[in-house]
Amino acid sequence: MSTSSLDVIAFGATSFVGKILCRYLLEEFGTQGELKWAVAGRSKAKLEELRDSLGVKPGALRLVVADAADDGALRKLCASTRVVVSTVGPYALHGEPLVRACAESGTDYCDLTGEVQWIRRMVQRYEATARKSGARIVHCCGFDSIPSDMGVYFLQREARNRFGAPCTRVKMRVKAMRGGFSGGTVASLMNVFKEAAGDKALRQELADPYSLCPPGGAPKVRQPEVRSAEFDADFDAWVAPFVMSAINTRVVHRTNALSERAYGADFVYDEAMLMGRGLNGRLAATATAAGLAGFMLAGAIGPLRAALERFALPKPGEGPSPEAQRKGSFDLRFFGTTVDGRQIRTKVTGDRDPGYGSTSKMLGQAAACLALDVDKAATPGGFWTPATIFGDRLIERLEAHSGLTFESVSGMRH
Repeated sequence: MSTSSLDVIAFGATSFVGKILCRYLLEEFGTQGELKWAVAGRSKAKLEELRDSLGVKPGALRLVVADAADDGALRKLCASTRVVVSTVGPYALHGEPLVRACAESGTDYCDLTGEVQWIRRMVQRYEATARKSGARIVHCCGFDSIPSDMGVYFLQREARNRFGAPCTRVKMRVKAMRGGFSGGTVASLMNVFKEAAGDKALRQELADPYSLCPPGGAPKVRQPEVRSAEFDADFDAWVAPFVMSAINTRVVHRTNALSERAYGADFVYDEAMLMGRGLNGRLAATATAAGLAGFMLAGAIGPLRAALERFALPKPGEGPSPEAQRKGSFDLRFFGTTVDGRQIRTKVTGDRDPGYGSTSKMLGQAAACLALDVDKAATPGGFWTPATIFGDRLIERLEAHSGLTFESVSGMRH
């Protein structure tokens, strides 16, 4: 158990999203504020360069040199803080030693992974260890999957207040989203394709909507999945597949399982993108679905995947400019129906690009929430979802400090 004066260490601080996270932590908490934080990475020179770029004087921000593959350095890092927040992806390639060190030492941990196969492996390997040590491990604290997980949590809270019952059927639809991919996200996605291409069991696991649910926690309800252009009568619009649904839906179902099926034993959830009405909407949905299918096919075939990585996609360390991050935004709409047919609509919006500007703010507040708001004595160790460990406290932080809104919507189709 850590006895350190540090609350949070940002690990992978010199990565593309790590730098954005650190700038956000500095803006929100300073270097001598309520949150005592430090930066960590494998290169002292790059950490010093980051500190200087932030305009922080030497000595005002602690620099911790630790390599993601150095178990001894990771154990030492864990002993010096209450929470580690990691941006070192692809997590399936670089993330396990840190999760293991946190689970063994009782140090709390959060990250922004969307790699469902890696999360499942970490739960299987380290859940018992984390429960014993008291470490709370929280994956998916970025755009995947805080807006979806906390968005469903918020809708269900409103449904209980209004109807006295949860919604057993919920849809999330992306109304608007502006922002680009970084090389780190692309590298993680390409690694999933690479792993799945040679592993039939993994492909079956990735197709299972309950793959992140604990043993016995998965109901036998068939879950819908938007795989092509479809007309959605509840939104009076055409919809297309949403690339993030593969991780978001799994996290939401894990939340329901960990909450003793608070959303219902027969809870049904899916995600898609709103593409508009009429012929134009149908054409846009068809084109989007075809484009995504082509990208997935190319990712699954070795030579095509290599060509994509070499010629078409951003490299690790690359990503949208600060201006593009500021101009980005997202608007997600939720539609819920109770078992007796009553309906509710809510929305979640963000004021920066989803993957970086908003993700860094979500991740920073998740780390702060874990360090400052979540009672260690009252919250046992183990692998949590954002909704199950943070609840209303994170919604309050996100609305006050991260540019997100959670609202009920009345009388609107979308």
